[in-house]
Amino acid sequence: MTADVTLLPDEALALAKTALMRVGMVEAAATALARATMDAEAAGKGAVGFAHLTDYLHALVDGRIDGRAEPLITSPVPAILKCDVMGGVAQYGFDIASEELVTKARALGVSIFTAHNSYTTGELGWYAARLATEGLVAIAATNGPALLAGAGATQPVYSTNPLAFAAPLADGRFVLMDQSSSATAFVKVREAAARGEPIPGDWALDQDGRPTTDPFAAMQGALLAFGGARGANIALMVEILAAGLTGANWSLDAPDFQAGDASPGAGLFVLALSPQLLADDFTARLEAQVERLSRDYGVHVPGLGRLSRQQAAESAGIVLPRQLFDSISSFRRN
Repeated sequence: MTADVTLLPDEALALAKTALMRVGMVEAAATALARATMDAEAAGKGAVGFAHLTDYLHALVDGRIDGRAEPLITSPVPAILKCDVMGGVAQYGFDIASEELVTKARALGVSIFTAHNSYTTGELGWYAARLATEGLVAIAATNGPALLAGAGATQPVYSTNPLAFAAPLADGRFVLMDQSSSATAFVKVREAAARGEPIPGDWALDQDGRPTTDPFAAMQGALLAFGGARGANIALMVEILAAGLTGANWSLDAPDFQAGDASPGAGLFVLALSPQLLADDFTARLEAQVERLSRDYGVHVPGLGRLSRQQAAESAGIVLPRQLFDSISSFRRN
């Protein structure tokens, strides 16, 4: 058995950044994407961490990402920042706009960031978590190529269309929910196919619209929404926020993120709220409520351990499967 590779945080960042720059991404964009990748991996979100980085690298080589794109950010009114990613990556646009987004939210009580013309946006919770560390409540939504069947449909019409929410606590931690509208993320179906393992029968349909446990058949068919029609309704809500309000491609019109030379043209919608302007003691009240829920009622509150997991991972090192490490490293030698 080939041993895994353990990297110090700086080494993991350098691995990602160097590989991205080697295949044509400008340094500022590569830095933003490498940091988002590192954050996801350290938080235990490997499917949208270094494993997903290979999608970005292949997309740069094939032309689905313009590595030299410089995001164009405009502000039609004080509370809104609109970003045309110009065929690049949303992480870079958000990195550029985040300081102004936070400043506007604190001054106005609310601010909105939208992006379009982007490759897939990676870990959606990353955007919301960054705002929560600044003391803001955040909601984020994104779309991409069609993978998910709508209510009553057997063909994909939406992407997995995740929705993320984050809220800060007084002690520096935050609540963070980041979940797709599908019963599972597409990357998990792809991982099952790579391992040759079946998937649960309520995850997907095959090309003929029948439930399947075959991940290969699922990738040729459609993912299912969680909770049936209710999950599909959330997917439609996300589609309206992430594509309708941003001017991005509807999922039905988005090119494949894994093939071809065209960007998916995905959209991203981020809402930032200043809780202090709504309730002076919000963070303290929320912290007390979270403690009561978890201590007295056994409720699992998502996101509370994210910072500690990241700190632990960065202390112990980032562990990558040898095959994944070698795959990313190969781009550094191109």
